[in-house]
Amino acid sequence: MLTLAYVLNFIDRQILVIIQEPIKKELLLSDSQLGLLSGFSFALVYITAGIPIAYWADRGNRRNIIVLAVTVWSGMTALSGFARSFSELLLARIGVGIGEAGGSPPAHSMISDYYPPKERATALGIYSTGVHIGVLLGFLAGGFIAQEMGWRVAFMAVGLPGILFAAVMYFTVREPERGRWETAEEAQYTPTLRETIDLLMKFRSFWFLAMGCGLTAFAGYGNGNFTPPFLMRSHGLEVGEVGVLLAVFGGGGGIIGTLLGGKLADHLGAKDARWYMWVPAIAGILALPLTFPYLLLDNTTVVMGLLFVVTILINTYLGPCIAMAHALVPPAMRSLTSAILFFVLNLIGLGMGPLTAGVLSDYFSQTYGDDGLRYAMLIVGMVASVGILMFFMAARTIRADLEAARALTHT
Repeated sequence: MLTLAYVLNFIDRQILVIIQEPIKKELLLSDSQLGLLSGFSFALVYITAGIPIAYWADRGNRRNIIVLAVTVWSGMTALSGFARSFSELLLARIGVGIGEAGGSPPAHSMISDYYPPKERATALGIYSTGVHIGVLLGFLAGGFIAQEMGWRVAFMAVGLPGILFAAVMYFTVREPERGRWETAEEAQYTPTLRETIDLLMKFRSFWFLAMGCGLTAFAGYGNGNFTPPFLMRSHGLEVGEVGVLLAVFGGGGGIIGTLLGGKLADHLGAKDARWYMWVPAIAGILALPLTFPYLLLDNTTVVMGLLFVVTILINTYLGPCIAMAHALVPPAMRSLTSAILFFVLNLIGLGMGPLTAGVLSDYFSQTYGDDGLRYAMLIVGMVASVGILMFFMAARTIRADLEAARALTHT
């Protein structure tokens, strides 16, 4: 059920991505405004609300928080279908962001109480497939509904079922025992935000992996959010066609990459924890050279094949990074630690990635027309190279930090 909630989270978050081209035409928006809607404005409220909600989750009933969050983001998604201007749609997206801020931190904490440490990266990887299942279903449903009935109906069609799901979740999901796999003393500890940050400041690996996540997400969100317009403008596809193609190649590739990343990290990391950082770093090295032909070639079949491979590779990072972040802190700090990690990830990735792509697209389009978006995405994609470096830097200190974390926990 937690994974299904995450699926709905990303259906409602990413529905705008597949239908933004018809929205742009009806509301007369620029790519910069699209970047604000799909990235910065959403991320700003998401990260602002995320930490206080996580603080609540480390003390309150995590299931109930998620149920409330699903209700809010689903309702605001449905209301997006009534927007008549950029400002009205912006307000609705801000509401979606506030709701979705209450989804992942409590869910991460619950999963860490459901599963022992050696299985957490795999479990968190399975949970994280909700991102790509949501993208897959959102692209399929959004593309089809927008083409047949318009973008307004698409918003309402994906938003309203979430309210029913929230009710079902309330009656079927149990709140796990907090700190099930740790000592009673660790489980009962209730730290403040300041204490959590002070502890994380002792671990350089956490901040390196957080920056690695953020910079990888910068490229992923920046290019991912503008892939539908790119395929429509540079490859001449219709919104329904793009929805099907991205559901299969983008959503399918993301599911494989997320599962593969968690499984590989747990398997290899059992002997050497550095593999939790090496797996996403090596995957990034393999993905970077494929970005050029993916964005520059005109053969749509080849481009979709490359997109599939790149999507697998760049989505290996989330499960291993969350698992290592949780391994560094006591159970009572996990929701806050997830919120801090996602604060960095969403500020850099979701906040700046799509906005940067949109601004660069508007700039290059003055010279290159519709192909301006192609060159904007190429620049945004290269930022992932710095993320790769951050993962390697995290690998250098992760073993020592884990030992230090264990020592601090047992003193």
